[in-house]
Amino acid sequence: MTGAVPAATVARLPGYLRALRELDERGEATTSSERLAALAGVGPAQLRRDLSWLRPRGVRGVGYDVALLRERVSQALGAGADLAVVIVGVGHLGHALASHLGGEGSGFRVAALVDADPGVVGTTVAGLPVEDDREVADVVRREGAVLAVLATPVDVAQQVCDRLVAAGVRGILAFTPVALRVPPEVTVRSADVAAELQILAFHTQRQG
Repeated sequence: MTGAVPAATVARLPGYLRALRELDERGEATTSSERLAALAGVGPAQLRRDLSWLRPRGVRGVGYDVALLRERVSQALGAGADLAVVIVGVGHLGHALASHLGGEGSGFRVAALVDADPGVVGTTVAGLPVEDDREVADVVRREGAVLAVLATPVDVAQQVCDRLVAAGVRGILAFTPVALRVPPEVTVRSADVAAELQILAFHTQRQG
């Protein structure tokens, strides 16, 4: 991979990987940038610019080798690295995430579940025991986790975030509508469903 890949390009790579998996599963050995772009929901020029950061082996008139490009994109996204993820907050959302996150080829695995509710601690979710929130730092270090999913109430989100960062977590996916403060070396991605629906509503009203 060449240089520092733009954040916007990184955000589109999972879409390219999904499209390549679909083509691979269909038994298609090669694909054009136009077809791959259509499956990923972007323009062909945008796709070519994004993939140029990965130095793909496209052949004019033939296209991209699906298996090779899938491997290249997978490597860029860390697939196969088996990164340990800790989920903090095992309510309805955390429970669902524990059941569906990861999987073959995702590059990560749910290694531990943590919650502060005494009624939840000690139960088993998706084959994993729910551990006490007070031991989150020990859990992170034990699992060697660098990624965490934060699905806690808003009022404790920053406190839990601070503890995760202090324990060594460097990437946090936050399902909480609050701007978390983290050091420069830590990356936070927010999944605010309400905000996304508001954006959709804005566009819907304009179209109407």
